[in-house]
Order: sequence, then C-alpha cells, then structure tokens
Amino acid sequence: MMKSWIEHLDSEDLAFMKRFLLASGSLKEMARIYSVSYPTVRLRLDRLIQKIQIIDEAQESGPFEMKLRMKLADGKIDTGTFRELMTLHLEELEEYHEKTDRNS
Repeated sequence: MMKSWIEHLDSEDLAFMKRFLLASGSLKEMARIYSVSYPTVRLRLDRLIQKIQIIDEAQESGPFEMKLRMKLADGKIDTGTFRELMTLHLEELEEYHEKTDRNS
C-alpha cells in the first residue's frame, strides 16, 4: 500500500505545519515563534509546499527517486546534482530492465 503524503514528511515538517496551523497561518507570527525573519519563514513554507507537490507527483516513484526528490525540496542538494543523480539512476534502471528482459 502506498504511503500517504503526510507519512513522507519528517518530524520537523510536521512540527512546522502544526505551529503554522496554531498560528492561524500567520507567517509574521511564525517568524516571531522561530525568531527568524519573515522571508526565512516564507522560504521554509515554500519548501514544504514543494515537498508535498513532489510527493503527490512522484507517488509511482521508487524509494530512491522519492528520497532524492525530497533532498532537492529540502535544499540539501542542488538542481544540477539532482539531475545528474536522476540520470544515472534512470540509466541504471534501464540497464537492469534490459538485462532482465534478455534473461526472460
């Protein structure tokens, strides 16, 4: 059974969502709670939104691709690195499928 989108979020994401809801969606209040600037909170929210969109779009992805997409959404890898790793992964999958088809 496929995990729901919320099960892909880490505890930090869930804590942020809870605080956001309790702050009635006020980014200004969130900035005060976290003692950061408004743009910092906005960036955090934008990354969380991107992560949820990635999860929704990649429901048919394997665990490696999903993890890689999450790292991109979290800003832990850059776009170039993401593309390079995805290209290598897809090439590896293609080789695996070709080898499997030949052996069938």
